[in-house]
Order: sequence, then C-alpha cells, then structure tokens
Amino acid sequence: MATTGGDRQPKYQRIANTLREAIQAGEYEPGDRLPGENDLMATHGVARMTARQALGVLQTEGIAESRKGAGVFVRAFRPLRRRGIQRLSREQWGAGRSIWSADIEDRTLVVDQVAVTEQQAPERIARVLDVAPEDAVCVRSRRFVLDGKPVLLATSYLPAALVAGSAITQEDTGPGGTYARLGELGAKPVHFREEVRSRMPSQEEAGRLNLSMGTPVILICRTAFADEGRAVEVNEMILDSASYVLEYDFDA
Repeated sequence: MATTGGDRQPKYQRIANTLREAIQAGEYEPGDRLPGENDLMATHGVARMTARQALGVLQTEGIAESRKGAGVFVRAFRPLRRRGIQRLSREQWGAGRSIWSADIEDRTLVVDQVAVTEQQAPERIARVLDVAPEDAVCVRSRRFVLDGKPVLLATSYLPAALVAGSAITQEDTGPGGTYARLGELGAKPVHFREEVRSRMPSQEEAGRLNLSMGTPVILICRTAFADEGRAVEVNEMILDSASYVLEYDFDA
C-alpha cells in the first residue's frame, strides 16, 4: 500500500493536526482545556516527549496557551486585525481619532508602562532622522493592552529640537496623538514606510507581553515623513504574533 503524505508526518504533527481539527470543529471552545500529556500518551500510544511536542505545535501557532500548573488551553483571545493602511490615514489622526480606532472596534485598549525621556540618538535612529549621533531625541516607550492582554510594545523616536515644549513630550499627547501634534508643529506626516520582519522574543519582551513559550514576535519599524521627505518619527514596534492579523487593503 502506498504511503500517504499524512503517514510521513512525525507522530507529534499528526496528533497536533487532530487536535487542531477538533478545535476548528468546535469540539473544544475558547478557554477549554486540551487533553494533557498523559491523555495523549494513552490515546495515541506515544512517548511523553511526542505528546509534549504536539501540544507545543499548537502553542507556537497561537491556537493554544499553557497555564502554569493547570495545563494547555484553547486560546480565548480574538486576534486583532491591524489595518495597516487605513489606520494611518490623515482622516484618522487629523480628525482627533487614535490610529487604533481603525483596528479595535468596541474593544478595550489600555496604554500602560508609558515612559517619555530625552536621550542621545542611537546611531540607527540618527541615520534615519538625519540628525547627528550626539543630538537628542524624544523617546516615547509604551505598552498596549487589548482586552486585558498585552499585544504590543512600541518605542518612538522624534527629534528633540522639533518637539520641545509640545504635548509629544508628555505621556498623554492629546486627541489624534503624536501625528496630530506634529501637524500643529508644521511637520505633519504625508508619507509612511513600514518594514516588517519576525524573530523569537527576548526574555524581557516575552515577559512584558506575557507570551507562551515558542511564540515569535513581529517587528514593525515605521518611519513617518513630512514634506520634502523629512523623517520626523521612527517607531519600533514589537507585536505578539499570535494576537495579530496584518491586513493591507489598497487599490490596484
């Protein structure tokens, strides 16, 4: 008899597939506990390591999450659809709305761990903002928590000479946020560039985002440009990959 592609898969992958299909079929609802290692060992006749790997696959995919001392559960958090183009429209921040309002609908967003400092520009930032490495930049660091789940760490860098004395140097930048304030300073963004990549998180990042073991992060570096191509902000973001769908919707 010919061997099928499924038979060639490692046992742990086949078990993970079975569990995933059961979740998608509604046999396990969000928040339900999945069969533990002992259950999988008995049901599938596999070693503990194989059962552990199967559960690890679902955690890496963001479908399940481990709770210390309790087991592995179907993830209850609804992924956030990040509308990469609509959220940065001038119609958003120019009208005093947060760029997040294009994403979160009626969900609860909290910004915590906010820190605003003035520092010497890191070399990579100085190069993009076209300032001298010894020049100061305003650094805005914050964490975004959606429905009680940390989803994003963001650090923005702006030329200190440009934003001095403005609300950008305060924790609360006011209606429309940083981009609206830049507009008031005569440096409104007219163009954005985002670079996207991914990697595994550092221990600190995993802790601040409450990430399950094996969950990668998405890195987005956004540069905002004012007239004549002048870069006025660099925003380095670290996203929980299991909490996001990145959507880019534009005309041909």
